[in-house]
Amino acid sequence: MRFISWNVNGIRACVNKGFKDAFDNFDADILAIQESKMQKDQLLLETPGYHQYWNYAKKKGYSGTAVFTKKEPENVILGMGIEEHDQEGRLITLDMGSYYFVCVYVPNSQNELKRLDYRMKWEDDFRAYLGALKKEKPVILCGDLNVAHKEIDLKNPSTNHHNAGFTDEERGKMTELLESGFTDSFRQLYPDKEDIYSWWSYRFNSRERNAGWRIDYFLVSDDAKDKIKDAKIHTDVYGSDHCPVELDIDL
Repeated sequence: MRFISWNVNGIRACVNKGFKDAFDNFDADILAIQESKMQKDQLLLETPGYHQYWNYAKKKGYSGTAVFTKKEPENVILGMGIEEHDQEGRLITLDMGSYYFVCVYVPNSQNELKRLDYRMKWEDDFRAYLGALKKEKPVILCGDLNVAHKEIDLKNPSTNHHNAGFTDEERGKMTELLESGFTDSFRQLYPDKEDIYSWWSYRFNSRERNAGWRIDYFLVSDDAKDKIKDAKIHTDVYGSDHCPVELDIDL
């Protein structure tokens, strides 16, 4: 099975930058997007052969997620059932029968880390949510986790050490999540692969210089990690400041 995850940084803008061509070319079993930045009925996106599920933020033009799946899920859950966290459309869970597919857009700690405390609360509650799912069946988690876990995962670790996305606190929560029973699919297959990133700032010609961060992931619960076939980062696909990431797995 082929799964794709992509932070599109505004689906309406991305549609004008080749989203549909990329969508068709991937021919994924499930494709998930983050940061849709839209409300219901602001865009009619036709995807023949796919069921669509959207979670919109209450705030217009902000956050939001969506999942497109060929197979209809048995159930769809929007959010994690905690009102504090469920206002920004950040989470969609599909019950696919033999596994859960989870799409997430983790909150950014923001400039001067003004949202770091909230981020820590989110991390703990989200990890508990995933833990409950994992007790039932395997979990495939994808999305923009807004953290570069190790120094290998960003171009300039020393100058970014205390910046949002590379604080000790955020990296520690990522470690806790992995230690709770999840595998980073890309690092499982390519533990020493350098200079492969999924996000580049629009400033300073960052993408041209490949001064990026790997903050988009597919995590697989450990009970399914042996079924991972490949993990890819599609750095040649444009349309957003993020590129799509892929998981190929035999489920």
